[in-house]
Amino acid sequence: MLPSPRADLASNTLAYEITPLVKPTGFREYDARWLFEKEINLLGIQALGQGLGTLIREMGKDPRIVVGHDFRSYSASIKQALTVGLMTAGIEVNDIGLALSPVAYFAQFDLDIPCVAMVTASHNENGWTGVKMGAARPLTFGPDEMGRLKEIVLRGEYKTFPGGAYNYIKGMRERYIEDIVTGVSFSRKMKVIAACGNGTAGAFAPETLERMGLDVIPMDADLDHSFPRYNPNPEDMEMLHAMQAAVKEHGADVALGFDGDGDRCGVVDDEGEEIFADKIGVLIARDLSALHPNAQFVVDVKSTGLFMTDPVLIENGAKTEYWKTGHSYIKRKSHEMGALAGFEKSGHFFFNKPIGRGYDDGLVAAIALLQMLDRNPAKKLSDLRKSLPKTWQSPTMSPHCADETKYGVVEKVVKALSERNEIIGQKVRDVVTVNGVRITAEDGTWGLIRASSNKPELVVVVESPASEENMKAMFAEMDAELKKHPEVGDYNQKL
Repeated sequence: MLPSPRADLASNTLAYEITPLVKPTGFREYDARWLFEKEINLLGIQALGQGLGTLIREMGKDPRIVVGHDFRSYSASIKQALTVGLMTAGIEVNDIGLALSPVAYFAQFDLDIPCVAMVTASHNENGWTGVKMGAARPLTFGPDEMGRLKEIVLRGEYKTFPGGAYNYIKGMRERYIEDIVTGVSFSRKMKVIAACGNGTAGAFAPETLERMGLDVIPMDADLDHSFPRYNPNPEDMEMLHAMQAAVKEHGADVALGFDGDGDRCGVVDDEGEEIFADKIGVLIARDLSALHPNAQFVVDVKSTGLFMTDPVLIENGAKTEYWKTGHSYIKRKSHEMGALAGFEKSGHFFFNKPIGRGYDDGLVAAIALLQMLDRNPAKKLSDLRKSLPKTWQSPTMSPHCADETKYGVVEKVVKALSERNEIIGQKVRDVVTVNGVRITAEDGTWGLIRASSNKPELVVVVESPASEENMKAMFAEMDAELKKHPEVGDYNQKL
């Protein structure tokens, strides 16, 4: 039996070699993220695997799991340590090898296995690792499961069971691609940039799109875990700017950008304009609600207010619920409500039947976007973008704030903003505190402050349907509130 983990081990010491290192803050609201070797070591990953196996048995689930890993120099070794821990807890491990997160979710259905553990740091920079977990497809863990897993691991309550086994599953990449492309075709030949940031999606996205008859131009599709050009994150401006340049160079209809584990999709249109994922969600919701009247959608609190005010969605009878940011939250809420789709501003898209299986998949989202374009042959994506009511919207801004202090800061900010009767010189229309605080002025201008669920950061987003001036005024209000707290550091980017 492994000893109980510690959080204060120094590398290159005896204790580091014989004791699990697990920093408690790595257990996030709906997955786990650590700086490898600084916040968790391989024995810590093994303890995590044994703890996860113990939890699976505690939950009464069939002790079988799908595991996969993303393309980083250390991910395979982390998956192996996780596998040892899972097998020690008596779990049958079904290893699908190098994979996207949605490939691991697909494998749960394809192999009829209830549980999943995908080793990925998603879009985080090199040095980070993590695990996305679930035990009830298509859902992934939320705060209750993550809280219990944290208790088991940090207290050393993981247990040993007989029956552990290992199977290597061949050909899951090919089975996934075949599943994605089956029955999908387009009436016109669209030119598509497939931007992969040298991440795992490079092994999946270009071939999948080509097999559907599209004219595909791969961009940074060669796998290179040093990420030589930029981090594979289609929410970051560096990747979006590269996509813009590629669209203009090749005269493409659209650029599609995929993150490090392929469960998100970012979009640049034919004019080289990046379209934030929530606006893409509005366009797809328009398209789908025309085919499925009175459709239900779920969106996160970072998303545009157009989901409630867009005249096309109103005419189609579409209904939208704003919910907590986070792939696990939106996935679960969409599942519980029987929503046709769920959208996150970060680029996670969730499609339930008849479109998808309910989990987030960047390629399924890309297909939904391309099918929307195919159903509008006389229009370019830029035309559809321009048809939306005008709003002035910020990117997602992320000031640094340590994991140990960020929730306390947000709690104080929520209290302060909830007590406001006026903001940007207007009356407060409403305040939503389901996830941080989203405060809206009378003219619909809103600002959001919440804690990031997977990095030591806060999240700030502002939008105005009235004017750029009001958007900037709302940011000034949010920034002034955060400046009251010295724990909050510099932004990754500002207006």
